[in-house]
Amino acid sequence: MAKMRKKGDLPQKTCETCGKPFAWRKKWAKVWDDVKYCSGRCRNERKRISG
Repeated sequence: MAKMRKKGDLPQKTCETCGKPFAWRKKWAKVWDDVKYCSGRCRNERKRISG
């Protein structure tokens, strides 16, 4: 069984759209290096601005 981690010990990144920090999520485990946005809303906002 995997070792439990405290929420504060998880890796963090800064969202490219809103600039807020966000923490690692289990659903991003395989693609963490490619994650740039904290949410779908920020991802869609970025596409709308640059597209």
